[in-house]
Amino acid sequence: MLKLEHVTGGYINIPVLKDLSFEVNKGQLVGLIGLNGAGKSTTISEIIGLLTPYQGQISLNGLTLSTDPVNYRKQLALIPETPSLYEELTLKEHLETVILAYDLDQQKAMACAERLLKIFRLSDKLDWFPVNFSKGMKQKVMIISALMVEPSLLIVDEPFLGLDPVAIKDLTDLLMEEKEKGTAILMSTHVLDSAEKMCDEFIILHQGQVKAKGTLAELQTSFAQPTASLTDIYLSLTQEESGSL
Repeated sequence: MLKLEHVTGGYINIPVLKDLSFEVNKGQLVGLIGLNGAGKSTTISEIIGLLTPYQGQISLNGLTLSTDPVNYRKQLALIPETPSLYEELTLKEHLETVILAYDLDQQKAMACAERLLKIFRLSDKLDWFPVNFSKGMKQKVMIISALMVEPSLLIVDEPFLGLDPVAIKDLTDLLMEEKEKGTAILMSTHVLDSAEKMCDEFIILHQGQVKAKGTLAELQTSFAQPTASLTDIYLSLTQEESGSL
């Protein structure tokens, strides 16, 4: 379980998050929703350890980065918004690097990778270098690299960017599989129609604070919009932001 408790943080002299608290439980897919600049990327950076909170605590199954950074990091995997690959490594070498980095069982990890390569139609690209990949193919490599870790927590940041409709369906199906296996999933996305169908609960971030959290029904109550879609609620945030300028 991922747990954020009263987290305040951000960049040097630029506080972004203000007293942030929420949880993502085993087998739960939680959508992180908010306008650009709301603090979604900063939240993810704090969780994965690129930033350190000024105050508060982030724990994953009872571990924190300050007390046990190695085992904390081994429990999580990230599918980033922008694919980042080593230009000098082939696809196969990328997978082997993930195995070494996470100290995975090679036979089991490669069996998992082979299944994912087949799903994403990359089985015949193992000797290819990133320069030969389209953006969508690079994103698929990031997805495969994250899922083969079999993490306790999977963080997914704008996962559908660059993917074709077939790959989007493949990824959606895989995320549902991960949920059934008990993986906790935190997904930041602006594809709200898909998020509404996929997510169990939502965290609405606004100006670095949790504006509301819960199921769609609970958000509808919080925003006093009993029939609103997730898109309607997002648009109401936009209007609120415009009204505050």
